[in-house]
Amino acid sequence: MTVANLTPEAKTRSRGRPREFDMDAALDAALRVFSERGYHATSISELTEAMGLASGSIYKAFKDKRGIFLAAFAHYRKLGRRRLEAMIASAKTGREKVFQMVMYYTELSYGEAGRKGCLVVGGANDFALLDEEAAAHVVTAFTADEKLMADLIRIGQEDGSIPKTADPDAAALAFLCFTKGLRVIGKTGRSREEMQSAAEAAMKLVT
Repeated sequence: MTVANLTPEAKTRSRGRPREFDMDAALDAALRVFSERGYHATSISELTEAMGLASGSIYKAFKDKRGIFLAAFAHYRKLGRRRLEAMIASAKTGREKVFQMVMYYTELSYGEAGRKGCLVVGGANDFALLDEEAAAHVVTAFTADEKLMADLIRIGQEDGSIPKTADPDAAALAFLCFTKGLRVIGKTGRSREEMQSAAEAAMKLVT
């Protein structure tokens, strides 16, 4: 039977059906699994269960586990950046903006959120030597955070809330190491008080 002779119902089936799932919700579920278990320890069966999708839908939408990870990674960065920028915008001085950025990561580094871990930090461990394209996404995320912190320190120097003697680039790199380290330590069950004390001590970098 030719396409021209197909019934309307058959024509619809031949064209395939559109995806009928919430992409954001599916990616939220995927990133939780990847953050908790890491890329290599996560199986397709775990992802299909968490995302509530059949394996056929997974492969059609993402092709493979790597495709799911890259999509979840982009989603994770978009959501995180939005929340981070909102916190920074609520602060008045440059120093307060720096503190808000530090606190953003601090608040994610204890309790349930801390135990879930960080997709970016986990990705650095999983892909640094094995997947150049995926590793490049991780580097881009780190570089963006480092640049943002350096910019905030310079704002503080301009408004007088941070001493001119501070080196914005060196301090930004130190804060990058500190905040990503927080996400690693957060998986070990540290308390909110401990993490906040560490954040306050780190602010001496711009005092």
